[in-house]
Amino acid sequence: MFRARTLVLLTCLLPMGTALAAEGPSFSCDKAEGVALKVCQSPQLSKLDRDLAALYKRVLGQADSDSQKQLKATQRGWIKGRDECWKASDVDACVLEQYQVRLVKLQIQSGAVQVPAAVEFDCNDDSKPFTAVFYNQLEPQAAVLTYGDDQTIAIAQPSGSGSKYSAEGVEFWEHQGEAKVKWYGTELTCQAVR
Repeated sequence: MFRARTLVLLTCLLPMGTALAAEGPSFSCDKAEGVALKVCQSPQLSKLDRDLAALYKRVLGQADSDSQKQLKATQRGWIKGRDECWKASDVDACVLEQYQVRLVKLQIQSGAVQVPAAVEFDCNDDSKPFTAVFYNQLEPQAAVLTYGDDQTIAIAQPSGSGSKYSAEGVEFWEHQGEAKVKWYGTELTCQAVR
């Protein structure tokens, strides 16, 4: 009698265990610690991890052997960078941004995305050019922002009006052709060049 109930109970719980496993990240959480444990505990980060793993696998499969070596090295470096988020003042925000930016980079790198035209801006600091390339067809939506020789990927943020993108140390808000930019301590007011 006990074995029959146990068997019925295990049979009922087995699909639940499979469903729970499908909700976790692409890696095993058995020995996860630090930032990896945070990914295991967050449904949002776990989903991003699964999405990233699937995209990485697809991009890796399409690459030649030299590109595969570089992709693997870059991915290992990205994992180390993600794991350094424990040092950030907002660990969750850091990990989220790491995943979002890596997803955008891989989507662009895959060649499956048409590169939109860059929008040039004339800023109050004329010493360096400022451009933005908006990847609103990606998930997550992003902008590649370039100020002089520096470049960053900023992720779209909710905004009451206009378009807003941010990355650690960078904020870009554009409304009707005027952009307010915070670039690692430098504040710019820019107009889109028509």
